[in-house]
Amino acid sequence: MRRTRGGARSIRLRTARIESYDRTVQTLCRDCGHRPLGPAGTCPVCGSARVLGHAELHDLAIAHLDCDAFYAAIEKRDRPELRDRPVIVGGRHRGVVAACCYIARTYGVRSAMPMFKALKACPDAEVIKPDMKKYTAVGREVRAMMLDCTPLVEPLSIDEAFMDLSGTQALHRASAAETLADLARRVEEALSITVSIGLSYNKFLAKIASDLDKPRGFAVIGRAEARAFLAGKPVGLLWGVGAAMQRRLAQDGITLIGEIARLDEATLTARYGKIGKRLAMCARGEDDRPVDPERETKSISSEITLDEDLSDPATLRPILWRLTETVARRLKKAGLAGGGVTLKLKTADFRIVTRARRLGAATQSADEMFRAAEPLLARECDGRAFRLIGIGAHALAPEVEAGETAQGDLFVGPAHTDDKVDKALDAVRDKFGEDAIVRGRGFGTKLVRQGPSKVE
Repeated sequence: MRRTRGGARSIRLRTARIESYDRTVQTLCRDCGHRPLGPAGTCPVCGSARVLGHAELHDLAIAHLDCDAFYAAIEKRDRPELRDRPVIVGGRHRGVVAACCYIARTYGVRSAMPMFKALKACPDAEVIKPDMKKYTAVGREVRAMMLDCTPLVEPLSIDEAFMDLSGTQALHRASAAETLADLARRVEEALSITVSIGLSYNKFLAKIASDLDKPRGFAVIGRAEARAFLAGKPVGLLWGVGAAMQRRLAQDGITLIGEIARLDEATLTARYGKIGKRLAMCARGEDDRPVDPERETKSISSEITLDEDLSDPATLRPILWRLTETVARRLKKAGLAGGGVTLKLKTADFRIVTRARRLGAATQSADEMFRAAEPLLARECDGRAFRLIGIGAHALAPEVEAGETAQGDLFVGPAHTDDKVDKALDAVRDKFGEDAIVRGRGFGTKLVRQGPSKVE
């Protein structure tokens, strides 16, 4: 009897310890979905070592999902012989790196690096021309899987998005962490690419977390450790703090987030203006931005790295026209109109020049945008050679709000008289490619991009 009572007491004590521990550290096997009791380690069900452990794991609901080395991963998936080789997606000789695999990154190759530097660092890399149609199609499949988990998906780019899984536990009969781990498994099984996930209680920290455990990662930042986690990190980690703001803060002796957290909001606002409030909030681990599935698109642009440096405006104008046509098509597909245009140029020594102009009315017309951008280009063609040219539409408005977006010239007639022609040209290009049919301004040009166009 004593042994029986002692055995029962021993069982009760062990159970109490486990329950006590489980209240402190919540766990989850990322490979089979089991919620093992006790400290994170090997899963008792499937034997996997990919077990998450965090005190707030099953209480958090804001996530950031980022596909790992997206373009390069798709290329490796489609060409298995490249699995163990460094892969760079971009132009062969000029332009910049659009993406690179993790093997290439060990050589120091990074996205947006000039290609000649990337090939110098990793001369044996396999360089692959970007296939944006293929990447976009895979991106849509990932997005559809995310929407199966929650309608609150805020896209940031073709391969990343924020997700808010608050209130989905009853629907999926699983915590947000369990749903996200299942999503990562499904993406990997269905598409043969991997994703990394950051989970927290706001967007700012979820985005940071998704970078902590790449590739194929899942990292968590909870409320309890947020301020301590941020304290020793550089100020450049904060949302909206670019190089210029980092220099300004450094002049005031501030280089770490913890140094900002020690200052009150009034002091920061008085010293840095509107951004001071944001600095104060982020340094405390606060971010009140909701996950917005209808986040407003701020700009639509298209750019190209040239095969050779060009300085002659007569040569650059047809290229600008073709890029403007691309932007106009994307505006129409998005149901948006641009109230201004931005010309982007990159000089032979990699200096970026941007010039902007407001339009009289928001438009989807390539002709209207080109006529606004052409004088900007003419002014910059002062003998300098350019390696990149691009154009973007900004100050976007919904097409229905823009009304008669392009009023046209008084003596030429309204711009919408060309709508049928534009639609016919767009239909041909959608079916056969952008170079299938070219208007007079674009004769002699062929747009072979060495990097993606942007929708921001």
